Amino acid sequence: MAKDFSTMEDSNRSSNPSIHDVSDPARRTVLRGGLGVAVSGLLAPLAGCAGMTGAVAGPLLGFKSVPVGTADTVVVPEGYSAQVFAAWGESVGLPGEDHAFSFDASNTAAQQEAQMGMHHDGIHFFRHPMKADNPAAGLLVMNHEYADDGLLHPDGMATWNAQKVRKAQAAHGVAVIEVEQQAGRWTIVKPSRWARRITANTPMALGGPAAGHALMQTAADPAGRRVLGTLNNCASGITPWGTYLTCEENFIFYFKGPDQPDAHQARWGLRKGDPVGYRWHEHDERFNATQHPNETNRFGWVVEIDPYDPSSTPVKRTALGRAAHEGATVAVTKDQRAVVYMGEDARFEYIYKFVSRDAIKPGGAKANAGLLDHGTLYVARFDADGKGRWIALVQGQGPLTAANGFADQGDVLIKSRQASDRLGATKMDRPEWIDIDKQGWVYCTLTNNSNRGGNNQPATDAANPRANNTMGHIIRWKEAGDFDSLSFEWNHFVLAGDPTLERAEAKGNVKGDAFACPDGLWTDARGVLWIQTDMSTSAMGKGDLKNMGNNMMLAADPRTGDIRRFLVGPVGCEITGATATPDGRTMFINIQHPGESPSERSDPNQPRRFSNWPDQRPDGRPRSATVVIRKNDGGVIGT
Repeated sequence: MAKDFSTMEDSNRSSNPSIHDVSDPARRTVLRGGLGVAVSGLLAPLAGCAGMTGAVAGPLLGFKSVPVGTADTVVVPEGYSAQVFAAWGESVGLPGEDHAFSFDASNTAAQQEAQMGMHHDGIHFFRHPMKADNPAAGLLVMNHEYADDGLLHPDGMATWNAQKVRKAQAAHGVAVIEVEQQAGRWTIVKPSRWARRITANTPMALGGPAAGHALMQTAADPAGRRVLGTLNNCASGITPWGTYLTCEENFIFYFKGPDQPDAHQARWGLRKGDPVGYRWHEHDERFNATQHPNETNRFGWVVEIDPYDPSSTPVKRTALGRAAHEGATVAVTKDQRAVVYMGEDARFEYIYKFVSRDAIKPGGAKANAGLLDHGTLYVARFDADGKGRWIALVQGQGPLTAANGFADQGDVLIKSRQASDRLGATKMDRPEWIDIDKQGWVYCTLTNNSNRGGNNQPATDAANPRANNTMGHIIRWKEAGDFDSLSFEWNHFVLAGDPTLERAEAKGNVKGDAFACPDGLWTDARGVLWIQTDMSTSAMGKGDLKNMGNNMMLAADPRTGDIRRFLVGPVGCEITGATATPDGRTMFINIQHPGESPSERSDPNQPRRFSNWPDQRPDGRPRSATVVIRKNDGGVIGT
């Protein structure tokens, strides 16, 4: 997550758990060193995934920690180097569309449609379609979560017009770029037949049970099967058949609310005439929920994209449920069915998993084009005894009846939050990225929730044990059998925090370097769990976060719980997204919103007030960018 919309997005007023008892945080925490040696590589069949598998008997973490920092630069360990490339505004390589970045923000909407978008987020390295065995070439696919209009336009949001709206919409979405290493440096291949920009105006299909549903139909799309665009794309996933999953997170804040929101709209955070911060509705009426009340239902989905086919139509997979999605991590059952784990980054929302009906077929994306349209969606309940259950979101089962507002499965999926409320799922502290280690433990970052235990707010519970949870934690579970199991065991891998603080509930229990607000999560091919943080700029350096410096990336050994700080980012940024080449010798991460102001919108008259990263030019402006990390001796990252 980038912009801290969570202070606004707190719309869960259901009464379900706290049915759990408060537990001792230490009791739920992993027993250090008790997991044994990593086994053979989990999810090795994933397309484009790092190809190093097998047991790692020795130490996973072989680098010296970097200190907390506040400098306007990227700091990596001794013996490593960091290269910046693919920054906002750089051409993605569309034929005939090589436009340079405009440091005065004078580029047009049409040019922005051919350039890297703003605020890079989830990212994945796919093997090159013509050079699959070459680790120095491939396709990078990444999200562009949102736009800072104070940086995007020369005068910010003054003289607001349709072109500015179109340019802002073009800065959203997803980029596909061809990349290769030349003379030790990575670069974008231009032009490239695989280059692509997907924006808030790109035509998309709807798949699954909610496609064609009455709540998906609009004046522009009476059939309810074709949507324009994807937006607020946060975190991502990959599939074993070689596609990219991008997640629509805080979509609701792009819509002007109706004068009288109904219960469904209110449950999704849509309020009277508000918020209107993006002002798209002034020149694109589909973002006015009074005129087009169903348009909001067409966002909040996981979108599947085939990076190898630039002519393919992205598909919103409604069987995976509608949420403020952050993350879509795919596991594979023993009988070759796909299981997708998903978080919903909002206070007191839920953790989900989807189990496909059918097995994965050989033949790549085309052979599995409808796989994610058929299956069962579940929501998690974490009980105080360290056990948990997956509860099916199936129309007609339990309280999910027509009498309760769920006339069909489309209703259940469009109203996933309301269905989960009815089923008694556990309200979590902002569940975000999810990943799986070599032993089969599934991890989820819970960034923070300062409302936990407050007046008229849900109390602490076993899974979310700290009131005023400013620091966040990482929960994990292991399924009772295969990934499609309906029960699991869980514990806390770590409670983030700073042991030097006086407030007991902010100290945490980190074995190693202190950190707060875990967000991005990625397990590399050796089994290292990489943790990325997203402390809000409005809170950095204050209160419980006074000693944390800038946002950072850390590496954890899941077998021992040891955690070391690997990287510190520039001022005001978020560290997000991680991927690597198949040989593990090049890592790519994203630096999002460097120089973000405490108000989370830049002053166009002072674009360099907080940061001038990465260009550090007298006329520069902060730009999100991808950072390439390599070990100077050419070794595997993290060793």
